[in-house]
Amino acid sequence: MKSAKWFERKFDFSGQENIFPSIVKRLQDTPGKLEELCRPVQGEWLEIKTDDTWSIKENIGHLSDLESLWQGRLEDIRNGKKELRVADLTNRKTDEANHNAMTLDDLLHHFRQARVQTISMIEGLDEDMIFRSALHPRLKTPMRMMDHFLFVAEHDDHHLARITELIGFFKNKERS
Repeated sequence: MKSAKWFERKFDFSGQENIFPSIVKRLQDTPGKLEELCRPVQGEWLEIKTDDTWSIKENIGHLSDLESLWQGRLEDIRNGKKELRVADLTNRKTDEANHNAMTLDDLLHHFRQARVQTISMIEGLDEDMIFRSALHPRLKTPMRMMDHFLFVAEHDDHHLARITELIGFFKNKERS
């Protein structure tokens, strides 16, 4: 089963309850999930592109590439900006990074370090801050701090699902 494309997804941020602690837990768990999913994968599978999409290594690298955007948007909300900084929707940073040349261990380590830094930035946020918002530039909707990090957790899960799809594709190909 194929996942919906990220840019086609719709998001509903209308909930009023504080779900931030569970969002933080999801964010903390992503590096471990990624490691558990990818460490058993055979070497060549990590770098193969299918259907003109990113390889497993490129998906991992992409998660690291975006961590500075997530941190910057946290600062945008914290500093009372009206609109969140714009993402590079072409993902040029990922396309030019040559993540396939890196080792799996280095990619996983780099992502874990970046995510630990993000978690340290959000752990002390008070309830007033997690409900503060700014306009998301692509979605054109207000996004609270809590919504922003729910968006990040969904993005993590999107790439975990994509990596799972790739692994399944390679296993099926190997069997046939």
